Amino acid sequence: MSPPLAASRLRRMLALVPWILAHPGTTINELAHRFDVSAGEVEADLALLPMCGLPPYTADRLIDVWVADDGAVTIRLAEYFDRPLRLTGSEGVALLVVGRALLAVPGSDPNGPLARALEKLEQVLGARGALSIEVGAADHLDRLTHAAADAEQLELDYYSFARDEMTTRVVDPLRVFHTLGAWYLAGYCHRAQADRLFRVDRVRGIRSTGQRSPAHRSDDDDDEELVDRVYRPDPSDPRVELQLRPEAAWVAESLPTEEARPRADGGWDVVLAVSGPAFLERLLLRLGPAATVIAPPEAQAARADAAARILARYQA
Repeated sequence: MSPPLAASRLRRMLALVPWILAHPGTTINELAHRFDVSAGEVEADLALLPMCGLPPYTADRLIDVWVADDGAVTIRLAEYFDRPLRLTGSEGVALLVVGRALLAVPGSDPNGPLARALEKLEQVLGARGALSIEVGAADHLDRLTHAAADAEQLELDYYSFARDEMTTRVVDPLRVFHTLGAWYLAGYCHRAQADRLFRVDRVRGIRSTGQRSPAHRSDDDDDEELVDRVYRPDPSDPRVELQLRPEAAWVAESLPTEEARPRADGGWDVVLAVSGPAFLERLLLRLGPAATVIAPPEAQAARADAAARILARYQA
């Protein structure tokens, strides 16, 4: 879906700019290798950068990008980047949080100008060592990343959030990537006999099979295709229509919806694809009276049924 793709691309573009500024003359192929994307994706990102700026979009308000015949890239920032910022304390903390999240983008330089600027900002805010920012790290991230790089076949204990079940499956790791605050493993699952995505933070155990992963051809080689698979429901998944109060508007902004219509009272009418009943039950229990199930009729009893089961456990 387009919102997740746009978010993933935006984070990459924001990480590209400081890297190019710190390494003038770096080539498109070098950038593609560092950020683990195709050269075509880098070219598309660079083509979009000159369109980013502030009104009235005159030459001093836009970013200039030059690509030489040998692929070397040079960037000139708009003049307003040279002006000193005057931030409030809350704006400084917000900038620090966003900057730390950008450093988590694969390919970002942990010792580059962005990292050094954030260190200075921490000093000014008095937040050095006092502010912890979680940007989606996971316990098994390094292990899975190395397995994908080394073509090592693994046996995973994996928790399926949608189905609320634990499974053990043999997986050929293909790639680890990050999107919207979570890390994912793309791999061939022998249990499903198909390519699958696994949330890294839901991997409960890892064991080597002692085998190397055979080569698998996949059409989902680039970041945008992989991110799209994270949010691509199966056509057979039921669709649930919810009416949300204003305090539940975060659902329309945070979850992949197939339809999202704002109402005059600040609420939303949304349609979600539901791949498993456990996901819908958790969501409805969390939302409580802030959400009303409009359709289908069989989904309207999901919240009450789940609440009754939970209550029965406590009364047993």
